[in-house]
Amino acid sequence: MAVLGTAIDKIYPQRNYGLAERILEKGAILSEYAPGTETKAYNFQIRNRIISGLADAVLVVEASEHSGTRGTYEYALKQGKDVFAVPGDLTRPMSIGANQMLRDGANAYLSVDDILASLKLNAMRSSGPDLSELSPTEKSIYLGLKRGEQTVDEIVSVLGIDIATFNRAASDLELKGYIEQGVDGWTICQ
Repeated sequence: MAVLGTAIDKIYPQRNYGLAERILEKGAILSEYAPGTETKAYNFQIRNRIISGLADAVLVVEASEHSGTRGTYEYALKQGKDVFAVPGDLTRPMSIGANQMLRDGANAYLSVDDILASLKLNAMRSSGPDLSELSPTEKSIYLGLKRGEQTVDEIVSVLGIDIATFNRAASDLELKGYIEQGVDGWTICQ
């Protein structure tokens, strides 16, 4: 997928026309600019918010000190994306921007495993914990709490279990780190 900083009918630079055709064979080209819109240099910076928005993580391989990539980096941070940069030779102008991003908090990219580990962690956070290790009763209690059935009486009633069964399962869930008991009753752990 390619996101243009120009109208779809104005591939820039023109030498990339062949690349655009190859992308279209298996992918897509996106532009927020209507056909015929005049090409403006600042549109490329604005376009970078879409690039970072579509990404699960952003990897900066090279960037000069005043590179437009800095804008992509800043958009990604605002969007809550993980940003990685390849550390570069301190004497190379095309490494200065990436090295500055590392100094400013980007994650160092040393291998694909760095990004894969981050994506896996983010997927676990967004999808919640793995419930496959729980017994059916534990899973039902956890899901009941997640739906907001927080009192013991409500959960016991909805699940049709006795209080002793609830107490055993709730204790196991607490030991496993899925739920905790507070002043207002049981809640799921965040």
